[in-house]
Amino acid sequence: MAPATWAAITPRSWRGYPASAATLAAKLGGAPFSDYRQIFGKADAAVIAVPTDRHHEIARACLEHGVHVLVEKPIATTLAQADELIALAERKKLVLQSGHVERYNRAYRALVARMDRPVFIEAERLAAFKQRGAEVDVVLDLMIHDLDLACALARAEPVDVSACGFRVLTRDIDIANARIEFANGCVANLSASRVSRAPVRKLRVFQPGGAIEENEETHEGGDALAEQAAAFAAAVQGRQAVELDGREGRRALELALTVGRLVRERLQRFE
Repeated sequence: MAPATWAAITPRSWRGYPASAATLAAKLGGAPFSDYRQIFGKADAAVIAVPTDRHHEIARACLEHGVHVLVEKPIATTLAQADELIALAERKKLVLQSGHVERYNRAYRALVARMDRPVFIEAERLAAFKQRGAEVDVVLDLMIHDLDLACALARAEPVDVSACGFRVLTRDIDIANARIEFANGCVANLSASRVSRAPVRKLRVFQPGGAIEENEETHEGGDALAEQAAAFAAAVQGRQAVELDGREGRRALELALTVGRLVRERLQRFE
């Protein structure tokens, strides 16, 4: 198979930053575009890293024009949108990869290699407030990373979910905590905040005989984004199967939407 032609659809390119696009294109030996639709007929694959509320629109257009896509998490904002993208990719026989980049973190992969039978998963993901990502709540912005990891680590489907959360700086959920029980008895307790003073990233997995921990200090070398992109390229070129397909992205989205709904229902009772 001939080498694929790639396009990265980012806020800087499609919102009209011609100087930045031109500089990057010159460095990589490509052509700059100011509108994502200009890549149709020119690119074989695209990495979509735009605000979440644009994921479905742009991914659908790319798929309709025969472009393989890697969509940054979350895959969409609704399950109906996710289902449409999955069905379209299958019909067109195109790669639809979900951009859950934490799966490519070397520390996470080292943790998985040491894991036997997890019984309890605990995760904290705290960050300072940033305007980028504020178009969605903290569950879709941050917690969805750990919802995806918890499902992958538990190796079972979630059967029960409870959650609480609060509004602090925005009109949406800024802090959230979720407890998830899986079909095999494993339990996950996840916390996320986008209004913390200092960033915190911790993941602990408890199993018979001990615990395994990943945090900011235990992160190993490597570039998770580069590894994710390499996996996408391999899938597009037919060298390997898609590691994280649209259905994986849909599962994380469904769980995130459930957590968000439960938080809002609780808020309505107490506000």
